[in-house]
Amino acid sequence: MAAPPSALLSTKLNRPPVTGDWVDRPRLIEQLNHSLQQGPLTLVCASAGFGKTTLVSSWIESLASSERMPTPAAWLSLDESDSDLVVFLRYFVAAIRTVYPSRAPRP
Repeated sequence: MAAPPSALLSTKLNRPPVTGDWVDRPRLIEQLNHSLQQGPLTLVCASAGFGKTTLVSSWIESLASSERMPTPAAWLSLDESDSDLVVFLRYFVAAIRTVYPSRAPRP
């Protein structure tokens, strides 16, 4: 059953900060940079514990600090409970609203 709109967790919409103990991955960062020319969406897939969150969060931070980011980045952390389409879409729209508040439709 889908959660009511007021039950959305705002923590799922906030990019985690990069901590000082992260491992620099220049080859992966370069692949992510290259993806900017390929299209408007970059999807990173890997098994749990492989550092996706840290990698993408540090990439976004580096783009923002170097002013290379062509568009703002929305963040959405997903888990098993978000497999319900209605719940996923509510979170997806909420994530888009963090970047484009006036463009995402209201429920």
